[in-house]
Amino acid sequence: MISRATVLAVGRLRGWSAEGADDYLKRLRRYFPVEVVEVREADMNQLSPEEVLFREAELLLARVPNGAHVVALDRERGREHSSEELAARLAALGTSGKSHVAFVIGGALGLAPQVLSRSDEAWSLGAPTLPHALARVVLLEQVYRAVKIGRGEKYHW
Repeated sequence: MISRATVLAVGRLRGWSAEGADDYLKRLRRYFPVEVVEVREADMNQLSPEEVLFREAELLLARVPNGAHVVALDRERGREHSSEELAARLAALGTSGKSHVAFVIGGALGLAPQVLSRSDEAWSLGAPTLPHALARVVLLEQVYRAVKIGRGEKYHW
C-alpha cells in the first residue's frame, strides 16, 4: 500500500466541497500523510483556453514532489477502476517502491498535454464530467475506500 499521497489541484475549495474533502483527508491521514497543494486558477476571462491550460500546467508541474508516482485525473484518457481494482493498484504501487503518489486534478478546462505527458498514468473517475471541486471529493473518497479494502477493514460511511 502507498505510504504517502499528495493531491495537486487547481483552485481552492469552498463550502460543501471543502467540508467533504476535509472529512476524507482526516480519515486518510489516520493511515498515512496526505498533503494538498492548491494552485491558483488562471483567469479565463483574460486568456485563451490554451493559455489557461498552459499557465495552470506550469503551476501544477512546479509542485510535483520529487520521486512521486504521478496520477493524472482525466475523464477522457484515464482508466476507470473499480474500488477493488484501486485497492490492488495502490498496493502494487507500494510494493514496487512507488509509495508516494501524487494525484493531479485540473481546473475547469482539465489538464494540459504537458501534465498528461509528465504523468505516469491517468485515471478516470467515470464517464460523467465532474466539476473539479467534486472530482477532488470523489478522488479522496475512493482512495479512502481503497485503503480500507486493502487493509481488510469494513467501509462505513
